[in-house]
Amino acid sequence: MRQRDLLWGLASVCFAALLVFLWHLISAYRLVAPVFLPPPLAAFNALANGFEDGRLASATAETLERIFLGWLLASVLGIMVGAWIGISAFARNYVMPTLELLRPLPASAAIPVAITFFGLSDAMVLASVGFGAVWPMLLATAYGVAAVDVRLVEVSRMLRLGRFSYLRIIALPNALPDILSGMRVGLVVALIITIVGEMLTSRTGLGQWIMLAARSFRSADLFAGIVILGLIGLASALMLSQIERWLLRWRLQA
Repeated sequence: MRQRDLLWGLASVCFAALLVFLWHLISAYRLVAPVFLPPPLAAFNALANGFEDGRLASATAETLERIFLGWLLASVLGIMVGAWIGISAFARNYVMPTLELLRPLPASAAIPVAITFFGLSDAMVLASVGFGAVWPMLLATAYGVAAVDVRLVEVSRMLRLGRFSYLRIIALPNALPDILSGMRVGLVVALIITIVGEMLTSRTGLGQWIMLAARSFRSADLFAGIVILGLIGLASALMLSQIERWLLRWRLQA
């Protein structure tokens, strides 16, 4: 397993290096104007300079804080409401249809509503991130809790477990793979909505950094911000993969 993971990691690094090399060729032969596509070295120099003077580091820290807080808010709310829907026939019959009406709404469409209530503030960004990222976790939790094996439900009845004990001992552990998958998707949504919110509200962060760089045609700074976003996405995916592997280690041992 470790050897296979190492080979996949090496292949991923080689593919990333190939993309950077193609980027270099396109910029070197000026297939795209440098004002729109800088050489890779210029983007990496802008990245290093941004961290050296502290501006890019500060923007990255602000964005990471908003992503984490919004994702955490969505995770807690989604798991709680999803568990209630999964365990309650009343909630599935009367609450779920309303949630299905709201679920298809794009999170960006909810931003003007959040601006009405919270103004152009960090609270608006957090509310938008929470609304956009909550659905994958809520639906995954509801499905996982409702899909418990009938034999386990019968065992819980024989043991006379209360609802809270049933959730804690049987339902939530059974739904854990679905919950973790929903959290993974929710984190990607949180990243996207955070960047959009920062662009709209002009709050300090990578969204504002990218927007200002685009408006002033500083393509190297723009791509430096994009590289940071890619690294954040990669690091978060690897982190969740390790957490998932640790929490579900009992499945590998079974």
